[in-house]
Amino acid sequence: MNNLDQRIAELSAEYLPLAAEILREVIRIPADFVDVPVDQGGDPSCGLSNHEGPRLEYLKDKIVEIEAVRSADDVWFDDFGNLVWTVSDPDDGIAAADKRVVYFDGHSDTVKALPAAWREKLVGIDAYDGLVDEGSVDREFLRSQLGYLPPDDEWDNLIFGRGSADQLGGVVSQVLATKIALELTSEGALEGVIIRSYATACEEDNDGAGPMYLIREVLPGAGPELVPDVVILTEGTGDANKGALGIYRGQRGRMQIEVAVTGRSCHGSMPWEGLNPLEYGGAIISEAARRYDERDGFLDDPFLGHGTRTASWSALDTPSDCAVPDRFVFRFDRRLTVGELPDQAVADVEALDAVATARAAGLTVDISIPTYNEPSWRGYVLGNDQIYMGWATPEEHQAIQTAVSVYDSVVAPNIETPVTEGGGMRAEVRVDRWIFSTDGVGFPIRTDDDSFDVPEHKSWVQAGEYKHPAMFGIGAGCEQNTHKIGECTDQRELRLAIAFMSRFPSAYAAGS
Repeated sequence: MNNLDQRIAELSAEYLPLAAEILREVIRIPADFVDVPVDQGGDPSCGLSNHEGPRLEYLKDKIVEIEAVRSADDVWFDDFGNLVWTVSDPDDGIAAADKRVVYFDGHSDTVKALPAAWREKLVGIDAYDGLVDEGSVDREFLRSQLGYLPPDDEWDNLIFGRGSADQLGGVVSQVLATKIALELTSEGALEGVIIRSYATACEEDNDGAGPMYLIREVLPGAGPELVPDVVILTEGTGDANKGALGIYRGQRGRMQIEVAVTGRSCHGSMPWEGLNPLEYGGAIISEAARRYDERDGFLDDPFLGHGTRTASWSALDTPSDCAVPDRFVFRFDRRLTVGELPDQAVADVEALDAVATARAAGLTVDISIPTYNEPSWRGYVLGNDQIYMGWATPEEHQAIQTAVSVYDSVVAPNIETPVTEGGGMRAEVRVDRWIFSTDGVGFPIRTDDDSFDVPEHKSWVQAGEYKHPAMFGIGAGCEQNTHKIGECTDQRELRLAIAFMSRFPSAYAAGS
């Protein structure tokens, strides 16, 4: 360890109680709004996509209060609703245009908390308040739900609650990392680098929406001091079997495919008078599932894995439960691996035999890619097709090589009790990929997109017809614990993620 590594290790330990306090509060905040009438300032969707406001307002104030920025002018909301804050060293003698620009990115929304289910099934753990009565927790049930939990005698390290692993722990690590980097400016923690940190909005409903806004509205015409060299995604990079705090350098893409089957409604006692879209649509879903099980039309990639398709949502228009319905609409969640393209994924659904059968019987079957038109909490409508590009940063890229080096210098030496199995922390660095999706899908742009200049020294990744900044992730939390009742994160991982993020920017600037 050099002196900067040592100081980062010390401060990440010193500030861990502060990080835990902030994380518990951002998990808790929706409890103040979800059960309050709207006309009294309540919001039943507080904390979800497009309803992040109270949580982000708290974080904005807290960033200033704990001096994670130089001044209050260095933290703000953009028009989309992302919380943005930035730190750099104005006295390092390096022009802003020549500095390395490192983005931190973590989404601030969560999926539904399901507080009643937490209280009923876990008893002593609340979706917002966390662990409230350790003695009454049904531990056997909890272990049956989650991918990984540490031994019972290590539970004092756990922070429970919706969003703890996905992805509020990541956002909090960004806040503490900028605080530490700023405090260690005189020791070189910000030399040659600009950190732009984002707590993004609307990721759970519309992956990568925050970065898409930047690509569309912030970066066109921007100078190099705004264009990222590297993006660190703070989604959880733990795996229930492989270990915590991996360095993840890619993910599959995904898209939504909507199928609308319109028939003819009639009384349920005489179904021959109608055309039943539910039954014909059900046949489409059944055939699609069988084709996936047989891997018919799906590619595989040795790193990112195979493409997938699953029915994920539906809506039925029907006069009653004793009628033939009028219209059945459902969606497939389609994960796209290397070589799979959205147009072909739609064509594969069009080619299903059950689709042809429904049309031959007289029903209308419309297959499309839906558009996301919900306004953000600041009222911005992105209006994007629901296609989210996959990406992979080559392992030999300097960003990944630096990440491995930083792990070895500030993570591995500070793991108190390394393990060799399960979801605990490993001394050996693990470079891997996500199974699920992240904000990274919002950054790829077409190679012929010239709306902003990407200087060659920024070393963006070229991938077919697309390009994107070098991206990777490291974050507290286990993928297999996210979106589940009993979601939690281990604050020991949080501390080490903070240390890593405090150290990476200047290490990358020095070595690239």
